[in-house]
Amino acid sequence: MEHLPRYEFQKCVARYRGDYQQKSFSCWDQFLAMGFAQFTYRESLRDIEACLRSVGGKLYHMGFRGKVARSTLAEANEARDWRIFADFAQVLIAVARTLYADDPIGVDLDASLYALDSTTIDLCLSLFSWARFRQHKAAIKLHTLLDLHGNIPTFIGITDGKVPDVRMLDEIVPEPGAFYVMDRGYIDFERLYVFSLSAAFFVVRTKKNVLLQRRYSREVDKSTGVRSDHTVVLTAINSIKVYPDALRRVSYVDQETNKRFRFLTNNFVLPALTIARIYKSRWQVELFFKWIKQHLRIKAFYGLSENAVKTQIWIAVSVYVLVAIVRKRLRLEASLYQILQILSLSLFEKMPISQALQPSDSQPELPDPGNQLILFDL
Repeated sequence: MEHLPRYEFQKCVARYRGDYQQKSFSCWDQFLAMGFAQFTYRESLRDIEACLRSVGGKLYHMGFRGKVARSTLAEANEARDWRIFADFAQVLIAVARTLYADDPIGVDLDASLYALDSTTIDLCLSLFSWARFRQHKAAIKLHTLLDLHGNIPTFIGITDGKVPDVRMLDEIVPEPGAFYVMDRGYIDFERLYVFSLSAAFFVVRTKKNVLLQRRYSREVDKSTGVRSDHTVVLTAINSIKVYPDALRRVSYVDQETNKRFRFLTNNFVLPALTIARIYKSRWQVELFFKWIKQHLRIKAFYGLSENAVKTQIWIAVSVYVLVAIVRKRLRLEASLYQILQILSLSLFEKMPISQALQPSDSQPELPDPGNQLILFDL
């Protein structure tokens, strides 16, 4: 917890008056309790309460100033503005991005590279009626813009399951010179033209029904998997009105799966193979979704309201980013998964965190087994 900027957290609390008329259970207590639930993968509010009470003598030294009761925590998740924790997550994201700015991304690219995608989290319609998705199903979508330097989420939008992915392009402010890689669900030429006007670049997989006319062909080395590299223009009237500039279409065959991909981009400088590799790096956002679903508590929720769900998700994101920050600051070689597993067992141990996370080469002294009795006589 010492790696958390407490002053910045209090600024977020004051912005939304989170501790107004609260004396016994502050927003910081709420964050610690929910963070504990993420680190140890607690099943319910009752589970959180029972586990924290079992180490009651250590709670004060961990930063808790109020009594953690199930009903109190439930009321806090329902009533306190989820934007407190969303804003604080953005503070941690800014710290993490600075630490991971020089990390390699697996592509020969000097600019920033972002991957945009979404994942759906299924809910029970009878319990989460505000998140109606279909007639007999509820769901929310987690829209994420992932900075591939360190796989740090820079933008997260939480919506109901009916919101189309492409609408998230309206929420993103393109960074000049950066590259954004997206799947076919984000093809909207009016929105994509905003990237060109902002001097940003996009790489998106095209659809079969996109009408294009070839203007120029470049030579390619087909041994690399690249099949064609064309300069094209849109021919549909509605499309060319909103995107009047030329585009670049790259056709690539994955040598492992023998599957053909066609990409559209507004960058005409990078080699065609680099464009294909940029799109291949989009898979990192899929791995990010898989990781947080497996190792964080974001598929089952402690509260039923929209505010409680968003609070839990944003605290889960904060935990993910916090572990990434600790890993970088302490120069740990262990993966985020390994660090999370170790912390889940040693949260209340009185030892330096670096000692718990650093691998030990020393072997414990085991007693001489010569005088040991045999438990099972075979």
